[in-house]
Amino acid sequence: MKLSQFRFNLPKELIAEKPVRNRDEARMMVVNRHTGEVGHHIFKDFIDYVDAGDVVIANNTKVFPALLEGEKEKTGARIQVLLIRELNAEMRLWDVLVDPARKIRIGNKLYFGTNDALIAEVVDNTTSRGRTIRFLFDGSNQEFIHLVKSMGRTPLPDELRRLRDIEKSDAENYQTIYAKVEGSVAAPIAGLHFSRELLKRMEIKDVRWEELTIHCGMGEFKNIDVEDLSKHRADAEEMHLGDNVVNAVEKAHEAGRHVCAVGTTTMRALESAVTIPGKLCAFDGWTNKFIFPPYDFTIADMMVTNFHHPMSSQFIMVSAFAGPELMMEAYQTAIKEKYRFSTYGDAMLII
Repeated sequence: MKLSQFRFNLPKELIAEKPVRNRDEARMMVVNRHTGEVGHHIFKDFIDYVDAGDVVIANNTKVFPALLEGEKEKTGARIQVLLIRELNAEMRLWDVLVDPARKIRIGNKLYFGTNDALIAEVVDNTTSRGRTIRFLFDGSNQEFIHLVKSMGRTPLPDELRRLRDIEKSDAENYQTIYAKVEGSVAAPIAGLHFSRELLKRMEIKDVRWEELTIHCGMGEFKNIDVEDLSKHRADAEEMHLGDNVVNAVEKAHEAGRHVCAVGTTTMRALESAVTIPGKLCAFDGWTNKFIFPPYDFTIADMMVTNFHHPMSSQFIMVSAFAGPELMMEAYQTAIKEKYRFSTYGDAMLII
């Protein structure tokens, strides 16, 4: 498969700037990958597509307030630092992205907060934007994390920050209601549609809800820069999939019930934990799995996703799940029907 096969024209006005008032009232396109039928609903209708014994698996990662505003030493130039990954808690070493990065070099000190409450030193310069920095902080790691959280902001995707200013409500809106394990710099956006009321209705209907963790990194927004998809190398993301998910999937498969993955991160995590014989196993580590057509999915036979950008890894994955031709047709229908795209956009259920 070639990257150019996943190109389409996305009108800018269809990129959602804000979420709908109620999470489960976004529009939902339902695509039957077996018959090609397309239906139009709202997300709370999801309850009609799952039954007792079915398993819905979601990513419970929580977005860390990882965007810090600061200044460069001597010049006072304003900078933004996005915390990507903690490398060493004791030494306060972090991989970060710096914007603007052009004049940030090894040895530079960066100052954050009122009265320079937090100071960092650049210790490595790995890419044009990437850096490794060491925070100069004498307290405990718990005190350090508390300080960072008090100073940091929710790192909304660049497209949203270009469209409008970040609002206080984004700190809540840009989290799933079941977010628990802190560590992502991006939200698993398909899960944003689930409300507490919908989860309760699923519980009453005896639909089994299970969670895994995969921390979304900046690779979620990274452009694919090779035409031959087999040559693309995805960024690694930390994940944990426990025995609870393994047991739920085994029970559902044995009973002939459905397994629904909520989002591309969840689907990638599930497929990363499949052994050669096609058996799901517990997993605790890192995955850089990149899924593109043709691909035989082993675990989930249903999927909740959002409407993604052309030539994105997410659009390519859902195309692998539903079939490239059907997915391109569905997206053209979505554009015609003015569905909302991207982070705060509408949902698609693939069955």
